Parts: sequence; structure tokens; C-alpha cells
Amino acid sequence: MSENTQVQWFPGHMAKTRRIMRSSLKLVDAVAEITDARIPYSSRNPEMDSLVGNKPRIIVLNKSDSADETATSQWIDFYKRNGILAVATDCRSGKNINRFKSALAELMSDKTKAWNEKGMNGRPIRLMIVGIPNVGKSSLINKLAGYNCTRVEDRPGVTRGAQWIKVDDNIELLDMPGVLWPKFEDKDVGERLAFTGAVKDQVLDIEYLACRFLELMLEIYPECIVSRYGISLDDLPENRDELSGCVIGFELLERIAKKRGFLLSGGDVNTERCAITVMDEFRAGKLGRITLELPK
Repeated sequence: MSENTQVQWFPGHMAKTRRIMRSSLKLVDAVAEITDARIPYSSRNPEMDSLVGNKPRIIVLNKSDSADETATSQWIDFYKRNGILAVATDCRSGKNINRFKSALAELMSDKTKAWNEKGMNGRPIRLMIVGIPNVGKSSLINKLAGYNCTRVEDRPGVTRGAQWIKVDDNIELLDMPGVLWPKFEDKDVGERLAFTGAVKDQVLDIEYLACRFLELMLEIYPECIVSRYGISLDDLPENRDELSGCVIGFELLERIAKKRGFLLSGGDVNTERCAITVMDEFRAGKLGRITLELPK
């Protein structure tokens, strides 16, 4: 991966998942689209609108405890203005799980009333759970169900087959494998997915990725870099926009490596080890509550 390379990742099982999703829509009443609250735009599959069609939908901004609270509120307001119901949750702590259930009941209130009028009292809401890899779908489902009903790992591509899960007498979930899309037309989208771990690190140049991440952080959360790594930003070149090839990002990466004592034999800095550390710490929330994009 270089400065001119776009992130591409579309394994065969994802094409199969799209076919399964289309054929399974007739089995469900609504769709819950799980996104990453740190990248609400980039973590939405742009094909989802055409895949889901007119089914009632709720958007879940998951991992909200790692995201900027003000930014999350802006996204929820943005969706509301566009007629879409959205709710923020956190899959690790279980925060706002009940709010998700309330939002779902609100979304389905008219259908539930119609079922009751037809004598179908107690009919459960059948909900399809969709989302790209590594947005916390499985963890969220486990919190909803109250037990470990799905396999959970902090890496993309764990769920490979659709499965039904009973949450309670009122909700049944159809969990779909995470689906990316064939091509990231926007380079920034591909990079932000890579920042959060939605694309496997094994297919990326981790040093370039960390440099790009640090450059973005320098623009939107410079105080988080200073606070976490104890480095000065005062003497960085002012004409950053005119520099290419991650010059600023690599300068920051080297400074962090020196501060952390990441050295190779001979005294050179180990920028690869530093890059892995920077990305791991961002994904673990150690740099603070960060949202990488705002509504347009």
C-alpha cells in the first residue's frame, strides 16, 4: 500500500453474502444496519440502500464509547433530519442496549398494531442484522440476547454464515456476515476502514497506514497525539498541505518511536513496531474518544 494505492478487499464469501441477503429479506420485517460510530459514513455499505429496498430500517452507531460524543449527536441529528431512525450503542459495555430495543419498538409500532388487529398478538419482530466487518455486530447481538450466542473476535470476517438468534419473545434476529463492497471509490473511505480494522492488516502497509492516520489526527485531534505520546508539534513544517508522501506522518511516527524507545540494533528507530502500536492504541480507545468524520 502506497500513497497512490486504494484499499481493495472483496473476498468471494462477501459476494455470496449479498445473494443470501437478497433472498432472506422476505423472511424479515425490518433491518438494523450496524455502523462504527468513529466512522459513521465510511462504515456504511453504499450498496445497502439498494439491497434493503423499502424495508423499515434502523441505523446503529456502535462503539459509541470510543467516539466523540458531540460528533455522535451530530450524526443522530443528521439521520433524523433525513427521516432515518438512529441510535448510539456500545457493544462492550452494553450501554444503550435498552434504547435500541425502544427504538425498534418505535420503528415497528404501526406493524405491531396491525398484527394485533389481525389477532397475531405476540408475533415477534424478525430483524435482519447487517453491517461491514468489525463494527461489533456479534458483540451487540450477544448483549441483546444476554448470552454468547455468536462467535466474537476483534478481527474482520468472523461471521461467515447467516444464523437465527432469539433475543426474547418479542425479537428474533437474522445475523448476516459482514459485507464490504467491490470497490472503494473514495480513497479516504478505504483508509478510514483500514484505520478501524475493518480491513485485515495483513493486506496493508502498516507504516503507511499509521502515517496517514497520524496526518489525519494532526488535522482534527492534535491534542490527542500530544497527550498520548508526549511529543511536541511546534516545530512541524507549516506548509503541510504542500508536502506529499506522508512526510509529516512519518516525522510524527519517528518522534513517537524515539519517545517510546522503539529502536533497532545500530540505533535506528523501529517505525514498523511503532506503527503497529499506534494503530492498536487507536483501536483500543487509548488515544481518547475520536470520530474521524462528520456529517456533510
